[in-house]
Amino acid sequence: MEVNMNLLGKLESLGFPRARAVRGLHCTGNTTVEDAVNWLIDHENDADIDQMPLVVINLDVESPQPNDITEAIKLKEQELRDRVCMKNRDEEKKLEREREKERIRAGKALLEAKRIAEENERKRLLALRKAEKEEEKRAREKVLKKLDLDKLERKKALGLPLENRAAKPPLPSIQEEKSSLPVKSVTKADHMRECLRSLKLAYKDDNAKVKKAFQTLLIYVGNVARSPDEEKFRKIRLSNPKFQERVGSLKGGIKFLELCGFERSEGDEFLVFPRDKVDAQSLNMAGSMLKSALTNPYFGLLEKMKED
Repeated sequence: MEVNMNLLGKLESLGFPRARAVRGLHCTGNTTVEDAVNWLIDHENDADIDQMPLVVINLDVESPQPNDITEAIKLKEQELRDRVCMKNRDEEKKLEREREKERIRAGKALLEAKRIAEENERKRLLALRKAEKEEEKRAREKVLKKLDLDKLERKKALGLPLENRAAKPPLPSIQEEKSSLPVKSVTKADHMRECLRSLKLAYKDDNAKVKKAFQTLLIYVGNVARSPDEEKFRKIRLSNPKFQERVGSLKGGIKFLELCGFERSEGDEFLVFPRDKVDAQSLNMAGSMLKSALTNPYFGLLEKMKED
């Protein structure tokens, strides 16, 4: 079998490998370039399409066809290029649509997470504000009651007429009230509150120092409550300069930590909180008390009035 060299050169100029070009001319009988191209397109998935057939090449055979590529071949080539370009454009548009959908989904998820976080924060602030108002209300009621009792005592001391007992039973004196009340045992919470009250009164002219001390104590207590297995949170060096400045040198600071569960050890060099003595309920109570001392302006006022 022979192939035409002119036709073979034209097929190679169109980008077909030599083996495919030879096979296309061989199978179409060396007729035209268009027939060879059509045959190659129809058989491009054949297993032996790229295997060189054993044929004889006659260099003297002249093509009966003109040297120029026919208009049909040019149109076929352009059609193939257009198909590839259109397919690429469609894939790009599809990918862009998918990316845009993903961006929209991510944006919605972010907005929803932000909304939930803001709602939770709003609820937390409302609950905190409600608790503060209730605490302030109780404090005001106790103060007013104490003032009424003091007023009654002063009237008695001055011999002034009291209110009509028939219309309204008189309020008992302070001593009578104290004697009529049941004896209340002093709890750990009372001792903790007394430590914080003493610290606040001892440094009443230095609010920044008091606030720093309460914040530092809250950090110590919170670390142990959140990570009781972390030894570094359960051990405080007493000689630490920052500890001494913020807590250690202040009245009631170390005593408060001892009430929470810290113990002196190693020759009073450290405060250590034994792991088996960690009480989450007690630590949470101490944390709530510290937060109240930081936010409640009436904290410690009632105890001071009772002493006076």
